[in-house]
Amino acid sequence: MLGAFQVSAGGDLANWSTGAPDAIPAVGGAMDLAIGAKDVFVMMSLFAKDGTAKIVPQLGYPATGLGCVSRVYTDHGVFHIEDGGVRLRQAYGLSAEEIQDRLDFELLTD
Repeated sequence: MLGAFQVSAGGDLANWSTGAPDAIPAVGGAMDLAIGAKDVFVMMSLFAKDGTAKIVPQLGYPATGLGCVSRVYTDHGVFHIEDGGVRLRQAYGLSAEEIQDRLDFELLTD
C-alpha cells in the first residue's frame, strides 16, 4: 500500500516527486516496493487541489514504477487497473457518471 501523486491508466506510479523546482525529491524505498511487490495498491485523493484528476492517461510526474499498480483506493471510489484500462468498482460521494466526466480517459464498463 503506497500513496501517490498520480497513477496512469496503465498502472504506472508517480509518488516520489512532482518535478516542481522547489520540491525535495524523496525516493526512499518506494521504487523497490513498487517493483518488488506482487500487488501494489495505492491510496490517494482522486482529485488534486486544482480539481484535476490524479488518475491520468499518462504520468505527468517522474515515474516510480511502470505498470505496477493494480488497485487505487480514493475518497471517491475504488478503481482496478486491468490489461484494458481502468474499471471503477465502487463510487463514493459522486456518481460513476460524474467521475467519468472528470477523467481524461474512458473507464472500462461491465
